[in-house]
Amino acid sequence: MAGVIGQRGLPVLPLAAFLAGCDLARSPASTLVPKSDFGQESHRLFTLVLWIDVVIFLIVAGILVAAIIRFRERDPAALPPQVRGNPRLELTWTILPAVVLTVIAFQTVPAIFKSQAAPAPDALRVRVIGHQWWWEFEYPGLGVRTASDLYLPAGKPVFLELTSQDVIHAFWVPQLGGKRDTVPGQKNRILMTPTTPGEYPGQCAEFCGESHANMRHWAVVLPPADFDAWVARQKSPAVEPAEGSPAAKGREVFLQKQCVGCHTIQGASAGGLGPDLSHFGSRKTIAGGMLAPKGPEAFAGDLARWLRNPPAVKPGSLMPNLRLTDVEVAALVAYLTSLK
Repeated sequence: MAGVIGQRGLPVLPLAAFLAGCDLARSPASTLVPKSDFGQESHRLFTLVLWIDVVIFLIVAGILVAAIIRFRERDPAALPPQVRGNPRLELTWTILPAVVLTVIAFQTVPAIFKSQAAPAPDALRVRVIGHQWWWEFEYPGLGVRTASDLYLPAGKPVFLELTSQDVIHAFWVPQLGGKRDTVPGQKNRILMTPTTPGEYPGQCAEFCGESHANMRHWAVVLPPADFDAWVARQKSPAVEPAEGSPAAKGREVFLQKQCVGCHTIQGASAGGLGPDLSHFGSRKTIAGGMLAPKGPEAFAGDLARWLRNPPAVKPGSLMPNLRLTDVEVAALVAYLTSLK
């Protein structure tokens, strides 16, 4: 018997070991440590429903155990009492769930309306636009447009206006809360105040095509002074490379190839199909958030791999393989990484 139990228990052991090694509260994609007021409100509702469920489970489990013990079979030949109905019991198990759902509704509905309330006059407005397969962030009041990296100030209300350029996506930063669909031709919104500076990963949460799993981004929450400095850098013109430098050769390659038809670099090109590259060298991610290299060497290496054959790195990528030579790739890497 012990051997049988041991064999049946074997599949459970890897799961137990996995769960023992997980610290869900510290996971960067966890909702259990919210970093915004909206995330905290969502977490409060989750905790409320969780404890209600725990109480219901204990009550139901207790009644089930008591029924098993009390009404267990004692005489196989005896006919059990025939119960045809109990109006009081049936009324009780109809009313109690209604009461529980009413309590949850009275807590949830105000939170929904709060998240959809009119933004404060001083709220930072950000247009979030989903593309296959990257995120675009436009700051209308600041004259700034970025891709893949969403910068926000800590302690200031933020109004995210969500839409899509092609198909339905879903914008979600777990630690900030507020998963919302982005629908072509429609606008959804999220109103929140980030509370803690840090870098929080986000992910498209609605299947949107071949590279749905590679449609990622980062939300970077900065202290207000650092956010203002970031805005000033983004509004400054792109740095012109020194004549004869590798970056200058890369600029020539950029202007000669099809890059100019899709990408904007201030003072060099005005393409609108792909991400704005004016300050590409300051990005934390490459390839629409798919690659997040650490350090200059890793950044340059990943960028070179991406430029050689984008569809090979990101399946279904709308950026084509331009058949660049190694010399052209090296020059473009030098130029793009210089755009701080």
